[in-house]
Amino acid sequence: MEKRNDLPPYTLIRSSRRSMAIEVRPGGEVLVRVPKEVSDRVAREFIAGYLDRVMESVERMKALPRAEDPDEEEIRRLCDRAVAEMPGRVAYWCERLGVRVGRVTITAARKRWGSCSSSGNICFSYLLMRCPDAFIDYVALHEVAHLVHRDHSRAFYALIEQHMPDYRERLELSGQKGDVS
Repeated sequence: MEKRNDLPPYTLIRSSRRSMAIEVRPGGEVLVRVPKEVSDRVAREFIAGYLDRVMESVERMKALPRAEDPDEEEIRRLCDRAVAEMPGRVAYWCERLGVRVGRVTITAARKRWGSCSSSGNICFSYLLMRCPDAFIDYVALHEVAHLVHRDHSRAFYALIEQHMPDYRERLELSGQKGDVS
């Protein structure tokens, strides 16, 4: 953990990524992801540039009730629902965006709601089924939009907004403020 001046405590993660991102997790943990070559100073300046939003997200995430781990019965129920619903939600958005998906898989991922592979396969966490339907629809569109734009560029979010103008409000339903995957 690092702490500088009035910045919240954060964990700095360097990787081979090309962009910088800030993630606020349930409980208020702040992760800052940067390319390997980014200096500590540049990372701190990046966080400082979004300080108001980060602190708002930290407070909101700290206020959220911590979800209990599901028992075996709830896991089965959530998995069954995900298997029954997510392929149809993906098909709906694929038709609208004019794309084809490979496979739709349900996983036990705990750190992300969904993901899209470079081969066009989409995965969703069964835990997504605990969220409001409006947010589940957003996650489905978000992952299908990655079949068009493989990044989180302005064009990516413009595509999402074109098909779901209220996507920002839907993001707030989960306590999320930023990226889904």
